[in-house]
Amino acid sequence: MATHQEYIQSTDDKSRGHLQGDCESCFGLCCVALPFAASSDFAINKDAGKPCSNLQADFRCGVHTKLRKIGFRGCTVYDCFGAGQKVSQVTYGGQDWRTVPGSAKQMYEVFPIMWQLHELLWYITEALTKQAAQSLHSELKEALEETQRLTDHSPEDIMKLDVALHRAKVNELLLQTSEWVRKEAIAKYKGGKEGKTYGRGADLIGAKLKGADLRGANLRGAYLIAADLRGADLRGADLIGADFRDTDVSGANLTETLFLTQVQLNGAKGDASTKLPPSFIRPPHWA
Repeated sequence: MATHQEYIQSTDDKSRGHLQGDCESCFGLCCVALPFAASSDFAINKDAGKPCSNLQADFRCGVHTKLRKIGFRGCTVYDCFGAGQKVSQVTYGGQDWRTVPGSAKQMYEVFPIMWQLHELLWYITEALTKQAAQSLHSELKEALEETQRLTDHSPEDIMKLDVALHRAKVNELLLQTSEWVRKEAIAKYKGGKEGKTYGRGADLIGAKLKGADLRGANLRGAYLIAADLRGADLRGADLIGADFRDTDVSGANLTETLFLTQVQLNGAKGDASTKLPPSFIRPPHWA
């Protein structure tokens, strides 16, 4: 397991590497704090605050290599945006819930709040890389710094946060970023002609979109469950909150998508020909 100091050093990287789950630096918080119910994603029921039966003494998963085979597909999809290691190594200074059991309940409550803050850090950091949103960079930097400060608060102060209010403030900037980035993509790839529009929360469950031109599309919160996006071009499309469970993105172009997450990729179906943005990991089950 990574030490507290090693984790601190790793966050010096200005990329989003520290905003991806690092199980080696975490105390198995997603395996303890979060509940799940027997379903197509989980083989058993588990209450919040109860360690998964597969969690070992070293906080590693005892069935990690065969999770999908034994009915724990949900575990292979999940990513905490680095909140697990932040809570483990910074908020609680490397003291785990087993050796300091009195902190367990509080730690389990802090973890999902930290998850939301780290998700926002993921989106803001990406927004700052977009030249099309240059006019918003000053405000985005302020939002990034404020969100980072919130993640550094004490457990007690983190639990007092009005996360919904902070998310709403940040979302205004992310919406403006989306408008500028998609406008640029439409001008670059479509000569300024937007084409078919979908809008936030579009019901595209099972939609036949093979080879579709979705460049610059607004797919925020879209329900793309089991949709056929084979060979589709999604460059410049806003995918924040889009549901990609069992979405077939084989051969699709996701290289310039906006606000894509590893969780979305993990829930989708793809192959070696799916074009991914740099730094994203091709899910092992795609093979």
